Amino acid sequence: MTTATSDGAYTFDNGAPDAVAQMHALESFLDPITTRRLARPVLRPGATCWEVGAGGGSMARRIARATGGQGRVLATDIDPTHLSAEGNLRVRRHDVRTEPPPGDAFDLIHARLVLLHLPDRRRVLRTLTGALAPGGWLVVEEFDCTALPRVLTAPTDDAAKLFAQVMDAMMGVLEDHGADLGWAQDVHTEIALAGLTELDTITHSQSWAGGSTGTSLYETNSRQLEPDLLAAGLAPQQLHAFRRLVRDPGFAVMSYHFVSTRGRLPS
Repeated sequence: MTTATSDGAYTFDNGAPDAVAQMHALESFLDPITTRRLARPVLRPGATCWEVGAGGGSMARRIARATGGQGRVLATDIDPTHLSAEGNLRVRRHDVRTEPPPGDAFDLIHARLVLLHLPDRRRVLRTLTGALAPGGWLVVEEFDCTALPRVLTAPTDDAAKLFAQVMDAMMGVLEDHGADLGWAQDVHTEIALAGLTELDTITHSQSWAGGSTGTSLYETNSRQLEPDLLAAGLAPQQLHAFRRLVRDPGFAVMSYHFVSTRGRLPS
């Protein structure tokens, strides 16, 4: 997940110490869902594809394998530190907010956890639809953060309240940095307004037990956002207790709601 501040700086830095752990947690949760969403007819052998904000590159590699030897896949990111070109997969440093598309005839464009963080997300969405080839597919996937993840079990009521307090502060930090926590609910409508057809949207959420790869995402995000969270009024002791809580096997919480929307440009 990449977050842009109003001055163009990024909150989640691909070069930060916790970036790899964050990417691993996201990929473990999301890659199986995304892979199903990109199955035929969306992704086919020989397709030309653009993975926007590719992060650790797991989906770019999956897409490259699915397109076969005749396909072409471009993975872009403002910081492609964790991306490597191989076979039919190319890598390019690219800022989707300020640079023109690296092509204008993509059979598939995929953007996951990118647009919700961009203040000019609607303009960027139009840029992506404009880069599709006739008959090409756009797949946009985001977290719906309008409601805090629901605690299912916790050691104490106070522990559940602490989780909610820290998560609420995290959401406030993201909003302060230009994120639209409800953007996921608008994507279907916005893609329809852009002229795409054959639209469909799914929402996925699942339980995460304390100490799992899923709950590690909450801990990692609390570390990445720690300076902002302290500035928002949380105490270091609260963050330490939060991190212990999400490692506790007696704790369980729902994941973020993951919303996947896809649409096709008419031929």
